[in-house]
Amino acid sequence: MRTLALAWRQLRRDLAAGDIRILFAALVLAVVAVTSVGFVTDRAERALAIEANRLLGGDVVVRGDAPPTEALRALAAAPGLRVTETQELQSMIRAGESLSLGDLRALGEGFPLRGSFRIVDRAGAAERDARGIPAPGTLWISQAGAETLGAKPGDTIGIGTRELKLVALVTQEPDAALDYFNVAPKVFLNLADLPSTGLVQEGSRLRYRLVVAGDAAAVETFAAAVKPQLARGQRMETIQDARPEVRSALDRASRFLGLAALVSVVLAAVAVAMAARRHSERHLSGTAVMRCLGAQQRTLVGIHVGELVLLGLAACTVGVLIAFGLQWGIGRWLQQSLQIDIPPAGLMPALQGYGVGMIVLLAFGAPPVLALRRVPALRVLRRDLDRTEPSAWLVALTGFIGLGALLWWKAGSPTLGTAMLVGIVGTLAVLALLAWALIVLVRRLRSRLRGSLRYGLANVSRRAGTSIAQVSALGLGLMALLLLTFVRTDLLDRWQLALSANAPNRFIINVQPDQVDPVKAFMQARGLSAVDLYPMIRGRLVELNGTPTSGADYQGADERTQRRADREFNLSMAATLRDDNKVTAGEFWSGRTPSSPELSVEEGFAEDLGWKLGDRVAFDIAGQHFEGRITSLRSVDWESFRPNFFVVASPGALDGYSASYITAVSVPSGDAAFTRELVNQFPNLSVIDVEAVLNQVRSTAEQVSQVVQVVFWFSLAAGLLVLMAAVSASQDERLLEGGVMRVLGGSRRQLRLAQASEFAAIGLLAGLVAATAASVLSGVVATQVFDLPWRANWQLAAIGGGLGMLAALGAGLFATRKVLDAPPSVTLRELQS
Repeated sequence: MRTLALAWRQLRRDLAAGDIRILFAALVLAVVAVTSVGFVTDRAERALAIEANRLLGGDVVVRGDAPPTEALRALAAAPGLRVTETQELQSMIRAGESLSLGDLRALGEGFPLRGSFRIVDRAGAAERDARGIPAPGTLWISQAGAETLGAKPGDTIGIGTRELKLVALVTQEPDAALDYFNVAPKVFLNLADLPSTGLVQEGSRLRYRLVVAGDAAAVETFAAAVKPQLARGQRMETIQDARPEVRSALDRASRFLGLAALVSVVLAAVAVAMAARRHSERHLSGTAVMRCLGAQQRTLVGIHVGELVLLGLAACTVGVLIAFGLQWGIGRWLQQSLQIDIPPAGLMPALQGYGVGMIVLLAFGAPPVLALRRVPALRVLRRDLDRTEPSAWLVALTGFIGLGALLWWKAGSPTLGTAMLVGIVGTLAVLALLAWALIVLVRRLRSRLRGSLRYGLANVSRRAGTSIAQVSALGLGLMALLLLTFVRTDLLDRWQLALSANAPNRFIINVQPDQVDPVKAFMQARGLSAVDLYPMIRGRLVELNGTPTSGADYQGADERTQRRADREFNLSMAATLRDDNKVTAGEFWSGRTPSSPELSVEEGFAEDLGWKLGDRVAFDIAGQHFEGRITSLRSVDWESFRPNFFVVASPGALDGYSASYITAVSVPSGDAAFTRELVNQFPNLSVIDVEAVLNQVRSTAEQVSQVVQVVFWFSLAAGLLVLMAAVSASQDERLLEGGVMRVLGGSRRQLRLAQASEFAAIGLLAGLVAATAASVLSGVVATQVFDLPWRANWQLAAIGGGLGMLAALGAGLFATRKVLDAPPSVTLRELQS
């Protein structure tokens, strides 16, 4: 307690004298950066998850071919949950003289629990949100279905034995992002009207859905309790079961937000390490005096470490409070900008802020402070004596272990954590090596230089250790910020490219082999040139390496993997790969025709089913046996909205099997004549309008992009503040030398030019290395973590390096402005006291 009291007294004295304010400010900024990004990330991720669940109609959906059991309904009635039910079936529908098979969806009260329908309720009216369901006695029809039937609002639609009034056309619906391959017109009616249609009877192929939404904790509890109770024919769906295009946008956003948090940790470490170094330097003389008065090493350690702990707790508290206020303002702005509900901040980011602040402080601040216990008493008389401190390698190792642990904790991805650690180590090594080379070069050229330039560069070589540390710290911070900039640019460019206005919005299926050429001719006549049609053969997995297999062999896997192993899926053939497919393992057969069937499998699909290169896989195709060997694995860009297949066979391998063809085209929005003319000429074709789904995916990507932009700019602003604190933390020696020069008659202009030349050299070196390292590391992160194509952008790297140099120059001149503004006697007295 006595030592703690001394630590508290020393902390108060240091704060009053200003000796520890830089470290306090650096730690507060570090905690603000980490915690505020954590707050915004946490709220944004939960907001995006809720918004994504609009595509599902709720948070969790239990589907089945039988009504939900009373046990399931009881679980859904738990506190914190809202629940509704829907029923689906296919039946013939009548609109005047038109008759078509329709996909009926009877909706219970409260549906959708997330999101809303977009409808048009009269000719020429604008779209509007409809948060309810059709009133009893009325119905809605999908816009594409109404075009097929020739129906319009006000018409009477016959369903079974009942006639209902069509009051609106649906342009966007919940649940469309799970599976948009629904050919029949969609009809939405009130669940109370379904029994009166006479369609619900023995043998009706009804599909039942129990839709649940609510608090995150309650939803997780419900999902965990439901899984063991699912019977045959039932399955549980979440947003993770949505189309790959939706999942990839959300996954990439989550990974980017994690990267922003990692960058904040790196910046925090840089600022605290530099500030702690200055703090320990300022306590050398005081510690020497205490040694002369008989203070034991144990007492010195207790006082200084206790001061750090008390400082850390105070700085973390201030930082968390500031971060909470900042995220509150950002959250309100996001809510108004995106027009979505932003959940309140949770407690975890605040706890993480305390954890990151204390770990960074102890990992980077404790080693130089602990070294104070070895300061010799003789330093009271001789200030040229250096303290005897632990090995620089041991200090660096301690800091890197702390940083490594933080990075692995915040990364959430082994690939991202490893890439950041390797990038940091490599960048620091290169920075230190080049800084040392610069010092050697300056020492040799110093005699040939004149004026302020000679003095400024001489400062770089005179303080070799300080210069190397500052170049390394500044370069590492700039590298982290530039990495975030490069990845953010690649990510946004990718979304804009993938979801461009000419993305395919019509899928055409059931094209027969003898119709391939006539359909191509029809497309060309409509101005849709270079349309490719792909064969599609339905097959069911039956053998793996000669052993019979089915979904029962994947009982330990997740539900989606079991469904994949059980159900029929589409096989296809291709002679070459499109640009949205890339071989990741093995060899594709481009340019050759294999003598025996070869297969190329999407890598995620192969991983789920446990397939690997060289495996022989057999399928049942309409009672016929087909077998092939896996010779390559592919990554597929599902965001291209083009026909893609999990399994592709070599040319000719599937000849003789019953096949139809599929294609995707981009049709101008609102062009109903295209579908009508195509179906009139080829009545067997099915045209699937995915415009609504594409709009939903675009909307999700735009919301994600805005969140990414906000987090990026916020991280950038916080990072610049932290970098300024890091630069300011090592200015005492420059202030001392500047004060001496002022005493000897140096002018303000000479001092400013000398400082500018020193900071320009340090900033140029740090900026160039940081830009190069960030470019290389962004390539690794983009390709290995975000699954994005990457091309080095050296122009952007050069601009980033130049901006880094300007940032270092501006921060350095700002930090040393005191030597020009204050009288030399004041500066010297403060630094020598």
